[in-house]
Amino acid sequence: MRQLIKNGRIYDGTGDAPFAADILVDGDRIAKVGKGLEDEADRIIDASGLCVSPGFIDGHSHNDWFALKNDPLSYFEPFVRQGITTFVAGNCGISAAGFEPGCRYMDKMGGGLFSFRDTFGQFGDFTEFFDNTDGKIPCNLASLAGHCTARAAVGGNENRKLTEKEETEMLAILEKALQHGAAGISLGMMYEPGLYADVDELKKVAALCVKYDKPLTVHPRAESRVSMAYPQILGRPHILRAFDELAEISRGTPLKLHYSHAIFVGRSSFAQKDELLKMMKDLQDSGVDLMFDIYNELLGVSVITVILPAWYQGMSEEERNKPFNRLKLAALVKASSALLGFGFKDIVIAYIGPGYEKYEGKSVHQIAEEEGISDLKAYLMLCEKSGFKGRVNMGPYSTPQIISQFEHDPRCLYMTDAWVEDHGVQNPAIYDCFPKFLRDSLLGTGDTMENTIRRMTGATADRFMLKDRGYLREGCYADLTFFSEDEIRSAVTGKEEPFGIRKVMINGKLVLDEGSLDVSALRTAGRAIPVL
Repeated sequence: MRQLIKNGRIYDGTGDAPFAADILVDGDRIAKVGKGLEDEADRIIDASGLCVSPGFIDGHSHNDWFALKNDPLSYFEPFVRQGITTFVAGNCGISAAGFEPGCRYMDKMGGGLFSFRDTFGQFGDFTEFFDNTDGKIPCNLASLAGHCTARAAVGGNENRKLTEKEETEMLAILEKALQHGAAGISLGMMYEPGLYADVDELKKVAALCVKYDKPLTVHPRAESRVSMAYPQILGRPHILRAFDELAEISRGTPLKLHYSHAIFVGRSSFAQKDELLKMMKDLQDSGVDLMFDIYNELLGVSVITVILPAWYQGMSEEERNKPFNRLKLAALVKASSALLGFGFKDIVIAYIGPGYEKYEGKSVHQIAEEEGISDLKAYLMLCEKSGFKGRVNMGPYSTPQIISQFEHDPRCLYMTDAWVEDHGVQNPAIYDCFPKFLRDSLLGTGDTMENTIRRMTGATADRFMLKDRGYLREGCYADLTFFSEDEIRSAVTGKEEPFGIRKVMINGKLVLDEGSLDVSALRTAGRAIPVL
């Protein structure tokens, strides 16, 4: 079917000024962009009063895990409603593919965040993963190969250096993934077993990305003034030490280094922003192809143990209850909180487990007051009730001023880093993260609209080499987002709902029309995107 989109204001993803034109869609591709095309169309879609752009690309996602769900629709629907048509998944070292058949450590996959529960299969080979998701998912999906996944596949989650044989096997898995269409490799330096990798191992991983000219995306070892990643609380801020490590593995190479979610956990970490940006520039000036991404939120999602030292988690219950260990923990938590500018009032419970719904949406401090116990006791109680696997929303991770500054940085791309949970409080980024970038542009705090659109379309497609995606021009896939600038400008944010997005087309299928989803079309609208 040939569809004609008429009367829209076109942002084409290049960063050029918008223009008036009609768009002829033939099947799943854009056939023509111009005027006087009515006679060539079987169907006309009126876009009067609306802007039309390439479908938004979420540059940092984990929806590869949800693409394998028996019924993936509900996990993608909120993103479609905010205009997203394509995802770059497999981030933070944790990809759903990238292991060999018969892997002994399947229970270690997912980094404690994701699993193969309620999925229709497990596909370690990227060719198989793409073949089995193509045309069976709501949105388009490219995926990185996760270092944590490959490392766990050969050595589990043990805190040790890999043997020479294991390292060879891990690198072979990652290289095969790149050959079979992975969009790059991702590191998760805060997650097991990625946190156990030394610089020499990371250099070998980075060398693979250089060899295949694909990005290395990195969840750094620390994103705060202090963290549990380094034993020395005082001295050089941990967020800067973590970047020192990235500089060491990439300096002197043409690596496409991509710094994931540029955030600053805790109020005391905000002061590190300018130094981090300077370090990025210095590394870029040395020849490294450096970029980063952000979401438009002031908080983030994490596991409840984010401020709990590994030595305490590894103890038996009897050992944890010994007075000396409790005192040692209390002193460490108090010192860390003071240095971070971050406390139990800032940790909001998203999910603990069945039967503990009364805690959801409340801060640890609120729960402590209700229970008549100290904040630390409340926190440890919640950790234990969740089996040390609870989920929290916490902040501050950023400020409106930092987000505004980064929106103007030419190295910055946009993303959500969000996924739909089956239970508990959701990450607000699933609802309106991308419309908020548009709103910032219209209100004057963000970049120009044409640059804003480019960051979430063409620039992201270029970064991850997504062929024929991210642009509104002849020959490209017909992924289109229609939005109302007036509605976006006047919207009230934080209502757990999208705003301003009027229509969405994925591969030529109109899946969202004035708030109504075509569920049948959406279920199979998405394509797998191997990067070959």
